[in-house]
Amino acid sequence: MKVSLQKAAHFLTSAEVVALPTETVYGLAASLHQPAAIERLFALKKRPAHNPLIIHLHSASELKKYLLKKIPKLNELILAFWPGPLTIVIPVEEQKIPAKVRANLATAAFRVPDHPQTLELIKKVGPIVMPSANLSGSPSATTPFHVEKDFGSDFPVLDGGNCQNGLESTVLYFTEEKWVILRLGALTAEQIEAVLGYLPSYLVFEKEQAKPLSPGQLLRHYAPKAKLLLDKDALQRFPPFIIGFEDRIYSSNATILSLGPSNSCEIVAKNLYHALRELDIKQASWAWVDMDFPDTGLWKVIRERLQRASQ
Repeated sequence: MKVSLQKAAHFLTSAEVVALPTETVYGLAASLHQPAAIERLFALKKRPAHNPLIIHLHSASELKKYLLKKIPKLNELILAFWPGPLTIVIPVEEQKIPAKVRANLATAAFRVPDHPQTLELIKKVGPIVMPSANLSGSPSATTPFHVEKDFGSDFPVLDGGNCQNGLESTVLYFTEEKWVILRLGALTAEQIEAVLGYLPSYLVFEKEQAKPLSPGQLLRHYAPKAKLLLDKDALQRFPPFIIGFEDRIYSSNATILSLGPSNSCEIVAKNLYHALRELDIKQASWAWVDMDFPDTGLWKVIRERLQRASQ
């Protein structure tokens, strides 16, 4: 159900949940100051309670009220990438943020989204928490249709069109005097290196860890119901569906779901979740994925998403 910005603001201030657009993916939003709405958000997504949420701010100046201490290079990162697809996880004054939002951690995640409608809305209603607008574990929503597919045609959605990036924000975490990546995302490690002066390492979440430090760390994630096979040998098993590229020819009778041209990681990233969701719409049991593409920059993120989706 498409709603106006004014109606979306009314939902948020009335302890309701509404789907909002960002430059990355659509999010399920609840006011940071409405505990009942936050509880409903977890229930709607079927989200584990130990998985923290990202707090979305209107501007970087709002961050200082939550900061516990000064952190090296924080201002440089904010100046370079906010508004934009960067989430930062930092130590906070715990009493200022609901424990449910932090998953009882001593840290919290923040970002300023780069979407005019959502920024205007946050300016009206104050900070919001907003995970991706999909059922936990499934591919993220990049269009209003995807949101309604997961939550029903009556669910309120502020229509911002198709998302520009199509991949979630990159999550950075400050630890031991260095920033590390907790979640690969739309902002590449190489872009961050230009600001930090070093390439941040990727801190892979291990099953043995008690809790994830940020959203998007759980092993199986971004996954359709269909089984994805990534090995080249699987192509010889006559897959019913192939996720591939529009400029390649596949010698198969399979239904081809195109990610776009093989020389454009930006277009492929934008189309990735749409293709994964198409598998479920078409009730596919399995599909072969063409993984013949680079392992650098945004391609590395696309590869990681497909590997996670195939677990």
